[in-house]
Amino acid sequence: MSADSKKAHNFIESLIKDEISSGKHTGKVVTRFPPEPNGYLHVGHAKSICLNFGIAQSFGGECNLRFDDTNPEKESQEYIDAIRADVHWLGFEWAGEVRYASDYFDAIYDFAVELIEQGKAYVCSLSADQMAEYRGTLKQPGKHSPDRDRPVDESLALFREMREGKFADGELVLRAKIDMASPNMNLRDPILYRIRRAEHHQTGNKWCIYPMYDFTHPISDALEGITHSLCTLEFEDHRPLYDWVLDNITPPARPHQTEFARLNLNYTITSKRKLKRLVDEGFVDGWNDPRMPTISGMRRRGYTPESIRNFCDMIGVNRAGGTVDMGMLEFAIREDLNARAPRAMCVMRPLKVTLTNYPEGQTETLTLPVHPQNEAMGTRDVPWTRTLYIDREDFAEEPPRKWKRLAPDQAVRLRGGYVMTCREVVRDDTGNIVELKCEYDADTLGVNPQGYKPNGVIHWVSATDSVEADINLYDRLFNHESPDSDKEGDFIDHLNPDSLSTITGARVEKSLATARTDLPYQFEREGYFFLDQPAPESGRLIFNRTVTLRDSWAKAK
Repeated sequence: MSADSKKAHNFIESLIKDEISSGKHTGKVVTRFPPEPNGYLHVGHAKSICLNFGIAQSFGGECNLRFDDTNPEKESQEYIDAIRADVHWLGFEWAGEVRYASDYFDAIYDFAVELIEQGKAYVCSLSADQMAEYRGTLKQPGKHSPDRDRPVDESLALFREMREGKFADGELVLRAKIDMASPNMNLRDPILYRIRRAEHHQTGNKWCIYPMYDFTHPISDALEGITHSLCTLEFEDHRPLYDWVLDNITPPARPHQTEFARLNLNYTITSKRKLKRLVDEGFVDGWNDPRMPTISGMRRRGYTPESIRNFCDMIGVNRAGGTVDMGMLEFAIREDLNARAPRAMCVMRPLKVTLTNYPEGQTETLTLPVHPQNEAMGTRDVPWTRTLYIDREDFAEEPPRKWKRLAPDQAVRLRGGYVMTCREVVRDDTGNIVELKCEYDADTLGVNPQGYKPNGVIHWVSATDSVEADINLYDRLFNHESPDSDKEGDFIDHLNPDSLSTITGARVEKSLATARTDLPYQFEREGYFFLDQPAPESGRLIFNRTVTLRDSWAKAK
């Protein structure tokens, strides 16, 4: 489904329609996607991207990309570049230039001064431990800071000196003066500014004080003229603070926050902090490891932007929450790749087959469809030679009941080619099977044999006209449905030891020597695969398995 597709309205679209019809909202709908540049985007962010950009498109409005960059110690240009690339790859264009909350630091500082002048903010000298003690609990109200009634002029002077760098990190903070007895802990005189001597990736060393996210966010929305600030449900308890900030300053616009349920996917973790731990401690090969739920990892694995957008449409937007089954995401990618992926053959574990009655040195070109259900995709040429490779798993010397592949003195059809019958098994000195000697039936190309029935259809490649490749078989990163549900344990304990297995020395059709890096392929009978970057030391082809042809997890459970 395209990025501008209009399916059944979600509750936010219905809400905006009602606002427009009632006259509550007039003018352009403006949304924003506001990631913090402290990690790579993951599949949960994809839902927010599709929602924010989709809402803007549905109503002919605009969506901004804004980095909420208020914590320079954990942010980097690498993350900014990756996030921009991910949003583009998903198929969306933001309005105007990329924006940064740091663009508004001067204005945010001025609004903080405005609150101090109104007696609604004060400079506090409590330590972090003291502040936690004074804050109270869910059952007990907090206590006022000894500095809560500090004179306005004194707070203004101290806040100015904080900006000038006259105090140590953590020595003072600026707090809002709201209600230390509020049942909402976010309203118990929250911190608005703290001292941090950290070089900022956008502003350099201009600032040594930085505004808190909950103070920055509503002001940034207001300065950009955001009409609908869409957040996940964990920000619902922050909405009263969002509103308090805007109600107590003089903003140029008045945005409103609406919450929706975040995406929770089983067998997956979407905490950026925990994903960063996987990267930092070497459990995965970087943020774009194909096992990671990051958008860049999914892209490298072979997921398409269309499949991710379709998945987000399938799960919908609501406030109920819940956990989405990984099978739904895998269904979305299978549906997309089945329609678009060219077919090819790959023999994972090659077993040599010699057709004893086929002329030596002769090569025949077979014409196979690129896609069996889409003639418009054309055909591909596959060479047929005296020596072939089949997969070792397609031969059994002592076949079990209902065996539908090759066995001694039994026949199979080779996909798109002839029928052959196994006549001899060749072993090496240690007893391992190294070759099968077979006879092919020259009268069976495209027709059934006379007088006998093949035992199934298997895939193959020419031994002399195929290309060697390495295959990464990726599976789910975790083997536990909810890997971080055990609060006493460590989610690392639930890593799937079989999440990656690499097969070296596989053989693929010769045409894949020039496989495209932007095109998924279906390896017949094996799954969907995507070309990774060649190994720099050898230039060998490396294919990543995107997903199996069928849901093997459902059968295993």
